[in-house]
Amino acid sequence: MTRSLPLLLCTLLCAALPAIAQVKTPATPEKMNQLYAAYWEDYLRENPIAATFNGDARYNDRFGPVSSAEEREQSRALSEKYLAASAKFDPAPLPAEDRISYDLLRYRLQQVLDGLRFPSDLVPVDQFSGLHLMMAQLGSGASTQPFQTVQDYDNWLARAAGYAPAVDNVIADMRLGIKQGIVMPKALISRVLPQLESVGSDDLATSTYMGPVKKFPASFSAADKARLTDAYGKLVREQLAPANRKLLAFMRDTYLPAGRTTAGIGALPGGKEWYAFRARQSTTTDLTPAQIHEIGLSEVARIRAQFEEAKVRVGFKGTLRQFFDHLNNAPELRFKSREEIQAAYEGVRPQVEAKVGQLFANVPKAPFEIRPVEAFREVSAAPASYQRGSVDGKRPGIFYYNAYKPETRTRFTTNAFFLHEAIPGHHFERSLAQETTGLPAFRRFGGSTAFSEGWGLYSEMLGQEIGMYDDPWQWIGRLTAEIWRGVRLVVDTGIHEKGWTREQAIAYFMDNVPQNEVTAVQEVERYIAVPGQALSYKIGELKLRELRARAEKTLGKDFDLRAFHNEVLSHGAVPLDVLEAATDRWIAAQKKG
Repeated sequence: MTRSLPLLLCTLLCAALPAIAQVKTPATPEKMNQLYAAYWEDYLRENPIAATFNGDARYNDRFGPVSSAEEREQSRALSEKYLAASAKFDPAPLPAEDRISYDLLRYRLQQVLDGLRFPSDLVPVDQFSGLHLMMAQLGSGASTQPFQTVQDYDNWLARAAGYAPAVDNVIADMRLGIKQGIVMPKALISRVLPQLESVGSDDLATSTYMGPVKKFPASFSAADKARLTDAYGKLVREQLAPANRKLLAFMRDTYLPAGRTTAGIGALPGGKEWYAFRARQSTTTDLTPAQIHEIGLSEVARIRAQFEEAKVRVGFKGTLRQFFDHLNNAPELRFKSREEIQAAYEGVRPQVEAKVGQLFANVPKAPFEIRPVEAFREVSAAPASYQRGSVDGKRPGIFYYNAYKPETRTRFTTNAFFLHEAIPGHHFERSLAQETTGLPAFRRFGGSTAFSEGWGLYSEMLGQEIGMYDDPWQWIGRLTAEIWRGVRLVVDTGIHEKGWTREQAIAYFMDNVPQNEVTAVQEVERYIAVPGQALSYKIGELKLRELRARAEKTLGKDFDLRAFHNEVLSHGAVPLDVLEAATDRWIAAQKKG
């Protein structure tokens, strides 16, 4: 018996070890904030361009990984490191807001790992995103890369040196995609070619990359101006333009012939699973593509009924199809020039700013500007978009409108687009988040597409409450914008889940959205290029409407709209289930008094 005791003790101790190892440290806000700060520092260091977009200037001279393999491995390692680190803590003791941060970090990291299961690296370029567009924007001097000091100018020279090697790796990824049958549709490849032709020019007089040289700060010495002008010209001629021409030649001569004729990723190997993931990621729900499709059909039918009422209000005699044709073709409903579009949006701004205090107690400190989309990307860009500014206010937020073919751009959608992209839409949502210093940085600068775009669409609705749709034509514009997002649910799932062709999708869009064929093509090709993203708008907005209705019903006369909006925006861009739980807690607290 004595001889077996050590063995028995060993058996007992070894059996207990796993239990001991599973004991977790009680989480405290202080400990978790330290972890979040460490994660964010690691993230920014490994993603220097993202740091620049977030207004952190420490890495403005760095390009980051030049190969997708390096980037993916880096992302995997970072996510696994902080999932493991956070798992050592028991989050139960945390206050509600701190528990949200804990859960969101783990959600964010798991999303990264889940996404790495799919071969997005094999389709790295499209007409909406890719290195060629990002570098052109950064190097133009009109985006997030700062060009205020001599060091800023030298930082860009250092960063841009990573572009040519990165292009070589992008081409290698696409070659591998050809071998595996994972390629872009031919229609989208064709859209990229003119973009590359534009940024592939080494004519310094017209090169996008020479933008900073044309507007040196007055404080620069003549010697610095001469040195930098020579260096930037050499960079364009020897690195940037040749890299873009190399990518152009590959995509035109090799990739385009290998492009597919199908539209949706459901046609690719493992594509159905890939799309289901993208749908979950975009909506932050467990809704299936089939369920989302049905929601879309229901919303389209509901909003079409509102169009029937609207056409009567403006005195139109004819069918809804005829009314849509009128909206699509009537010259008086279109702009005549780019300048006229700018003036229209500038005119909306003071109207909204004068009344937004009725809806919000808190407004952002950050400024914003109204600008046209750059020429090199306007053919494929969305009708309107927003780029957030820096937290210190030195770089303003930008409301971009697309002025391509102004005669195709509708006057009656200006109010809705402004409300969505500028105020109280994305400018409020993103600026207030990054100005909320009590939140961890990954929440202030991170995001949830469903919340963000849902808020944008919800903001369009708010225009009704401050008189922005008293003009019946602007109300028709608001319905246009809303049915547009309902159609997205149908078309996106139709393309990627049900196997719709590009032409089917364009036809459905034009049957239900009073916009011209140019816009319909741009939109449908956007859904093809970015599967699932378009689902976020309507799904997010429906949840926000649901939560507001719940709060109004529960609180009755005690419901305060400004307080509700403050609550919704106080958490940053969070998944919809997190928003719902937080809103329910707020409603309960308000009811108690």
